[in-house]
Amino acid sequence: MTTVFLGIGSNIEPEAHLRLAAAELRRRYGDVAFSRVYRGPAIGFDGPDFLNLVARIETRRSPARLLADIDAIHRLARRERGGGRFCSRTLDIDLLLYDRLIMSEPLELPRPDVLQYAFVLRPLAELAPDFVHPLTGRTLAEHWRELAPTAPALSPVDLDLEERAVTSRDCGRHRPR
Repeated sequence: MTTVFLGIGSNIEPEAHLRLAAAELRRRYGDVAFSRVYRGPAIGFDGPDFLNLVARIETRRSPARLLADIDAIHRLARRERGGGRFCSRTLDIDLLLYDRLIMSEPLELPRPDVLQYAFVLRPLAELAPDFVHPLTGRTLAEHWRELAPTAPALSPVDLDLEERAVTSRDCGRHRPR
């Protein structure tokens, strides 16, 4: 089995969409560990705050198969593509780390966001502080201690991801602004 870390975020009906993502990950992968949920500002554009967290799964699926699963979950959340990299999202799930795999095609692993953004690194370091980053040879906790003093403020959010079963019908239809 391979340990995989996924970054999950939303700023459109975020509570409902994060619950949908959590339920779908459990349905597809069984036991899933989640970090706390953090509220942080939109980065690169003016928009509502995001709620972000990190999930850890164990799987035998390839990175390509994981990306197909992620796309299917995005469709359930009615994620609309084409808004650019910096825009509001119903749901954004990113493959951050696939154990210690290093690759550049068809996707970059580890994802550079791991070391660049507090909303990724803080929950990741919380969930797996002793995990060694494949490129740097340093633990995620070490990286977080280095980034924390200059990182934007993130606030923990009390969001129960264990609640009732969630379906895409629980998430309102998003209309682009």
